[in-house]
Amino acid sequence: MRKRTAQTPDEEANGDRQFVTALHRGLELLRAYKPSDKAGLGNRELAARTGLPNSTVSRLTYTLLKLGYLVYDEDTGRYRMGVPVLGLGYACLGGLKVRETAQPMMQKLADESGDGVLVALGGRDDLAMTYIACARAARSMISLQLDVGSRISLKRSAMGRAYIAGTSDSERAQIMERIEEATPPEDWPRIRDEITEAAEQIRARGFYASIGKWQSDVNAVSVPYRPSQSDAPMLAFNLGGPAYILPRERLEEELGPRLVAMTEALRRTGA
Repeated sequence: MRKRTAQTPDEEANGDRQFVTALHRGLELLRAYKPSDKAGLGNRELAARTGLPNSTVSRLTYTLLKLGYLVYDEDTGRYRMGVPVLGLGYACLGGLKVRETAQPMMQKLADESGDGVLVALGGRDDLAMTYIACARAARSMISLQLDVGSRISLKRSAMGRAYIAGTSDSERAQIMERIEEATPPEDWPRIRDEITEAAEQIRARGFYASIGKWQSDVNAVSVPYRPSQSDAPMLAFNLGGPAYILPRERLEEELGPRLVAMTEALRRTGA
């Protein structure tokens, strides 16, 4: 039996006098943007992505435009993110000590792993994982087209499944309920079992190997990481690339253990 539909933040805040619904909706509007939206988004597209009424979206884009968080293109009638949004992002990244410490370690692993390998660090953003650091081989000619700010599926990616495995029991239960609500009933048993298998792999050998689970032609290994800072969010490391460069044997016998070793070295720094 399917569980009841999870409440939206607006519904959960019903009766909570401290919750500012307008602020929540404005932030949801900004979250609707993806790195690929280079041409911007119009009000209709924003309404479709957020589920907000057109009239509400119009008022929000007007306000965000006045504050500089959105920039309007009169030729296309679309809105692009303004520089102040970038400032918020860098303020967030600047507060993550682990990112600065991990970057040279990630770069070393990427260089040693060779062409086509992408090493990334990410954190959870609702039902997605957002990259906060990336490293590629210095002279890499082939690589996944992902970078800082890219968002990938929480439930299907190696990084997302490693993140889920590393969370507390209570957070994991909440995440699984959210995923179930967002997953077609016919797909849920498979997704649930694959997430469970990822956790079992991490318990047994320290990393999860995803063979064509995110995209059929992409393989990866991932490891959860909880920073030493008590107020820092749970994160996960990922090493991935084209399947023909990263066959299962290489991932499981060489690169998975090396990713684990890198995270252990990082933990010893106190980051």
